[in-house]
This record gives sequence, C-alpha cells and structure tokens, in this order.
Amino acid sequence: MQTLLGFDFGTQRIGIAVGQSITGTATALCTISSRNGKPGWDRISDLVDHWQPDALVVGLPLHDDGSDSDMSKAARKFIRQLEEHYQLPVHTMDERLSSHAAKQHMKQSTSKQQIDAIAAMIILQNWLETKAHE
Repeated sequence: MQTLLGFDFGTQRIGIAVGQSITGTATALCTISSRNGKPGWDRISDLVDHWQPDALVVGLPLHDDGSDSDMSKAARKFIRQLEEHYQLPVHTMDERLSSHAAKQHMKQSTSKQQIDAIAAMIILQNWLETKAHE
C-alpha cells in the first residue's frame, strides 16, 4: 500500500490531497498560501511528516495542445523543490480541467481554498486511476 500526497500548484494557493493506492481513492486535505510563487514549506513539511507519503503527485497545467504553459514551468520548479526537500518520487499528472471539475464537484458556491484542495484531490484520483489500469 502506498500513501500519496497530491498537489494543485498555484502561485497564490496550493491545494493538497491525500490518497491510498490500495483503495485507489483520494481525499481533499487543505489549501496553503503561496506568496509570489513561494510555497509554505513549513506547512508542507508538517503534512509530509504527518502522512509519511511514499510519493508525491503534482498537477501539471498544460495548454490544450499539451505544450508547457508559464504555469507549468512554475509547477516544474515546484516539483524540483519537492524532490530536493523530501527525497521522494514526484509524479506529474495532466491537470487540464481539474479546477473546472472541482468547481463542478462543488455544487454550492465555496471558497477558492476549497476548490484548490478538491482540484488536488481530482489530480491525485486521476493519477491513481491511471496507475490502476497500467
């Protein structure tokens, strides 16, 4: 069984979710602030210490044609930083439409923080489903 943390990276907020490979499910955890593209490393470290993940999954915001966007370049920098901080495998998942799906998932109007955490859950859930079919 693997425990994974999923991230929906943004320059202002980062949504975070946790998932288990044995159940193939993910749960939205929280959203942390990011200032000028700099994540709240103390909060991320607290979550890594608490959940003891075997790997991390980060959504990659690509253009519709699959090419890198400015945001995906920032996400790749975040991925490198995660690898350096935690020495864990970091996987990527195409996150196109995850924020839209998160908004659809939330039937009522909710905060952007909740939407980011749900987007992280959807990214991680999609990654788990992809790996289950390999």
